Amino acid sequence: MTNQRPKVFLTRLTASRKANRMAEYGLENRLVIAVASSALFDLTESDAIFSDRGIDEYRRYQTANRDVSLAPGVAFPFVRRVLALNEHLDGHPVEVILLSRNDADTGLRVFSSIRTHGLDITRASFLSGESPFSYIPAFDASLFLSANREDVANAMRAGYPAGLVLKSQTDDSPDDGNLRVAFDFDGVLADDEAEKVYRDQGVDEYRRVETARAQEPHNWGLLMGLLKKLSWIQGLENARQANDPAYKRHLRIAIITARNAPAHERAVTTLRDADVHPDEVFFLGGVDKSRILQVFRPHMFFDDQMVHLEDSSRFVPSVHIPFGVGGGTQE
Repeated sequence: MTNQRPKVFLTRLTASRKANRMAEYGLENRLVIAVASSALFDLTESDAIFSDRGIDEYRRYQTANRDVSLAPGVAFPFVRRVLALNEHLDGHPVEVILLSRNDADTGLRVFSSIRTHGLDITRASFLSGESPFSYIPAFDASLFLSANREDVANAMRAGYPAGLVLKSQTDDSPDDGNLRVAFDFDGVLADDEAEKVYRDQGVDEYRRVETARAQEPHNWGLLMGLLKKLSWIQGLENARQANDPAYKRHLRIAIITARNAPAHERAVTTLRDADVHPDEVFFLGGVDKSRILQVFRPHMFFDDQMVHLEDSSRFVPSVHIPFGVGGGTQE
């Protein structure tokens, strides 16, 4: 009999562990966005105190203003709308997680502001001054948004999907409940192979190579995973619309690229290879992207070229992807 008791105990322990695993909140089958407080809220005043007076005064300031809500930042309209998709779709498919350089105490003001603004963000990491980029894969995040240039650069060098939120004009009209997201192609959804050819060998060779390899997809860029998850959300909306014809989709995706014919075909091949289906695709061939952006009015625009983002940030929330030869990272 004595030999039986450990077996019973181990059986119960194994069952308990299995039950705990079943109760875990899975992130793998969700669209996960990681966001720094610097992207979500306007921290201009707080950052100035930290820079001018140091960490101790910063802590005192944040504690004294714990119940004073922070104003929305550049990423706020995007985050609010991506979270709102959970209100329309079953299974809570979207999760937004705060990744912050604050410590847990000073971070209380951020969480208080999240609550005041009615954002459904309940999970966070507070790292007491350390860069949060290394935790991006731990949360299966398809995107990390931050206004901290060093954190974004470190994430990119590690091969993680990250974007630098630029000071931008934002429009968070409560009458507009939709979410519109726009991507550049090369250096964002695809790698920078074509951009290297263009830079090193000129436009004629670029066109020759892209035409000859039209049926060969590019290697994916760091934000292709984000586009794939957004396309998955599109599929959920399409399924709901099929069951309820009155349902109107809330997510719309555009790709706005400087490519044109004949280089357009390889881009389409790459999108087909990734099994993604953007709603609108623009092959502009040097036409100013701002012309399209002013019509589409995305709540987030991702590009690796600052020359485009300097214009776009004047009227839409803009994010720099500092990848490859276009984005400024070292080869």
